Amino acid sequence: MEHKRILTLTQAALIAALAYVGFQFLRIDIPVGTERTAIHLGNTMVVLGALLLGGWGGFAGALGLTLADLTSGYITSAPKTFILKLVIGLIATLISRKLYHIDREPSIKNQAKISLLAAIVSLGFNVVLDPLFGYFYKAYIFGIPQDLSAALAKIGSVTTLVNAVASTVAVVILWPALYKALGKANMLPWSTGYSHDGTVKAM
Repeated sequence: MEHKRILTLTQAALIAALAYVGFQFLRIDIPVGTERTAIHLGNTMVVLGALLLGGWGGFAGALGLTLADLTSGYITSAPKTFILKLVIGLIATLISRKLYHIDREPSIKNQAKISLLAAIVSLGFNVVLDPLFGYFYKAYIFGIPQDLSAALAKIGSVTTLVNAVASTVAVVILWPALYKALGKANMLPWSTGYSHDGTVKAM
């Protein structure tokens, strides 16, 4: 039990760090008047974290992206980022862990399907929620005129869609590889080893 707790904490810290890197160093800034938006791969780690650790993984990814906002000139977006990314993580957890039990699924092929579905639903929801939340955040928290807030939300929705597509592709590519590597190293939170036929033995 102690080993599992340490493993979970270590992996959560790594997810947070990779989410930070995904935004801080793997982003393209897009100036929008006096505002900025960005294309990045940070959301990838939020979904991967949820697949691996459930809610704790999603929380770690959201925390990493929030810290990235605080250190990269997006300070005013940090509260919004934490809430929205946490929602991504919770939805991905609901799909992958509660509905389809990725932690009990031995087939790599089915693992890939579950990861795809979790990414599409959670990031797709974010495509809708992010511009809506951003509009009210700018208009009613920062007092930006509603017309300008609406225009910024529309522009932001485009980058959010691009981010969602890019992160979905990245999740589908990275999760099977991560699953295999952690399974072989006996480092999946729910596994006791990686069998010769390419499946992970559940606890």
